[in-house]
Amino acid sequence: MLVREENREARRAVEAIVMVAEEPVAPGLMAQLIEISVEQVEAICTQLADEYRVDGRGFELVRAAGGYRFRSHPDAESYVKRFVVSGQSARLSAAALETLAIVAYKQPLSRAQVSAIRGVNAEGAMRTLQQRGLVEEVGRDPGPGQARLFATTPAFLERLGLDSIDELPPLVDFVPGAEVIEALETSLMADSRSGSAVVGSRDEPGPRQEPGVPAPSLEPGSENGDAPPV
Repeated sequence: MLVREENREARRAVEAIVMVAEEPVAPGLMAQLIEISVEQVEAICTQLADEYRVDGRGFELVRAAGGYRFRSHPDAESYVKRFVVSGQSARLSAAALETLAIVAYKQPLSRAQVSAIRGVNAEGAMRTLQQRGLVEEVGRDPGPGQARLFATTPAFLERLGLDSIDELPPLVDFVPGAEVIEALETSLMADSRSGSAVVGSRDEPGPRQEPGVPAPSLEPGSENGDAPPV
């Protein structure tokens, strides 16, 4: 494919900028640096991505978090895993992943709100996510106490390969179907009835009576076993 000299230079510039960038590079920024239009930058990135795909490269140019970045091709994942030293990148715990999912879908929200949704204290998990750069403070709640509000970061989008938070899969995909919920309710009701039958079949022991002491009277007007007034 013939490429004009000025377009060739712009393509080389885009590749160089994205290569050295630590975060996804926005098309507007590259347009300013290279002195071309945003539309030209978008077209160049699309062309480069197509060429890498056709050539079967071990990397690809993708759009993530509002910009463009290079990443290893999914087909080469097994080789990348061999390269990465075992334990070099610590994985997030289940608690941290649960907390991150809550923030992603309910953002912005406070630590107290996260803890209320999870049902346990989320302070430790929130600190971990902040240290990893996946969650950040974005403001204050206007209500009483003005609690700090948190949301996900561009690094979160980059890790998931998303361009925006709107690309998260809908929560309905993770909710059990009506038939599963109905079966669960039926099972719980059966367990409840079974437990009630067991409790009701037990003999309730009456008050202990000491030898030689008359049993307390239960007639109306009596109190604490005393004889009713004559």
